Amino acid sequence: MKFLGNSLHIANSGKLIARSTKTPSPGAIVFDSRKNKIGKVGYVFGPTKQPYISIRLFKSANRDEIAKNCGEKLFVSKQKSKKSRKGRMRPRHKK
Repeated sequence: MKFLGNSLHIANSGKLIARSTKTPSPGAIVFDSRKNKIGKVGYVFGPTKQPYISIRLFKSANRDEIAKNCGEKLFVSKQKSKKSRKGRMRPRHKK
């Protein structure tokens, strides 16, 4: 697991906002300091050197505990690179 950043707060939309020093890949799994899965990376926005990250929380994540522990360190899983899937090639029609 790699260090992602620190949690800031839970937005009105229910998403956790965090501040990072690196840009994570969208869809990567986010863990708290106790290695519990809490959500997935949704959007990355803001400045490129220290972007903000919007994290979609899982239903199993305890929102009250996460909100109480603002400033907690967050970690991201190493996501495997997906192989590109090329579509079926269509035959060219001869004229």
